[in-house]
Amino acid sequence: MKGDVVFKGAYNELLDHFSASNGRLAENSEGEFAELLKVSRTTIRKALFELSRRRLLSRDRSGIHILRKPRKDDYFPIADTVATSARVEKKFMEWMLHGDRKPDQHINGLELAREFNVSASAIREYLSRFARFGLVEKRPNSGWIIRGFTAEFALELFEVRELFELRSAQAFAKQSPESSAWKALRDLQREHRGLLAQIDVRYRDFSDLDERFHHLINDAARNRFIASFHDVISLIFHYHYQWNKVDEKERNAVAIHEHLEYIKALISRKPERIELACRRHLKSARNTLLASLP
Repeated sequence: MKGDVVFKGAYNELLDHFSASNGRLAENSEGEFAELLKVSRTTIRKALFELSRRRLLSRDRSGIHILRKPRKDDYFPIADTVATSARVEKKFMEWMLHGDRKPDQHINGLELAREFNVSASAIREYLSRFARFGLVEKRPNSGWIIRGFTAEFALELFEVRELFELRSAQAFAKQSPESSAWKALRDLQREHRGLLAQIDVRYRDFSDLDERFHHLINDAARNRFIASFHDVISLIFHYHYQWNKVDEKERNAVAIHEHLEYIKALISRKPERIELACRRHLKSARNTLLASLP
């Protein structure tokens, strides 16, 4: 259930927050926690009640008192904090990349459901999103097949991606300095540098890093249509061009350098610098995508 996933995720994040408080009084209000974690006050209230029930904190008029440091078994399992749709998306992307899938390859929905440990309906719902774009096709009584797409399709899609991401990047820079997105961005910056230092052996790890980086930027727009479109972008821009293995390591190294410049531009909060870095990276990604087409 989506609400249960959100609650458990907020609960775990509050545990992390209180763990860093070193036993001090937490002065945040329910509203401040809701803003910090991007959830409703009702969810925060429910999570605080559960923390109190487990004797991790107490509450009175002076605020929230941390009673003890959280232990590993105080947390909900990671699988409980990730929505089924998100799990299916991540596992399907990994399946596409590491299995070296090709156009016209058959997809067995029942086998994927067993492999991903989700329901067959969850797989069917996920694949149906892409059917209307022609990326996968449902065959009567024989499951699904992976489809390629044309240069015209790619350019149309890229035009929309550019519009969305340019807007999202500017929105990212306008976020409050206290927003958790800035910490997430700096964490990604460190991951990019670490991957670049090991590019010879880890170059295929870039796809996951690329997806998380652009997802973080697009989230800043707070736009449901941009969020839903990101699924299509992920499938194509992070996996489709992997069918072209020529110079994959070199291409990924270039993209990492572009991401690092992009991150510096976002941190600068300068609109002109952000637009320049964003356009430069998206132009490179478009050329890579077009080069991958048969």
